[in-house]
Amino acid sequence: MGTKSVGLRRFQSVTAVGLGMVAGVIAAVTAQRNASDAINRRLEKLEEQSDNQRWSNRAVQQRLHWELLSKAIDDPDLAEVLDLYEAPVTERQRRQYLFANALYTNLLWNHRMGNYTLDEFFKHARGIFQNPVAREYWEATRHQRDSLEGTEEAELGSLIDDLLLQLDEADTEEWWVVGEPPTDT
Repeated sequence: MGTKSVGLRRFQSVTAVGLGMVAGVIAAVTAQRNASDAINRRLEKLEEQSDNQRWSNRAVQQRLHWELLSKAIDDPDLAEVLDLYEAPVTERQRRQYLFANALYTNLLWNHRMGNYTLDEFFKHARGIFQNPVAREYWEATRHQRDSLEGTEEAELGSLIDDLLLQLDEADTEEWWVVGEPPTDT
């Protein structure tokens, strides 16, 4: 009997040690999972902050773009710096083109920032380019857009080129129904 009792005690001790080890492993795995979850939450928060900062930087850049264009619109000497048109333009045309550029850039950034869907971008562009000066600007800056090949801006420019072609070919005065708005993908 004494042997059984010693053997039983050893078995109980070994079992207790084994259970303690299993409990320790479970506690370690749980702690590691909690730490991993905390790190993942922190990374998600940092990514969100990074995205917010990027959008804030873009908004600041758009504001700076408008300020630069405004200075050029108000000062003919500064406007000459932005005269990149292939054909000569008058001072009045240059100011109008700079304003058309501001309108288009505003439209572009509204789309990029998610304020406008692609469909809304298309519909607003259809309205802006009803104006003959806006169309002249678009044609005068074609070579600049050609240099943007492979970019989102080039794709949007191509969309507007197609729209203007459709508007020119349409035999309706109801310009607001011309062209099939693209779908967001």
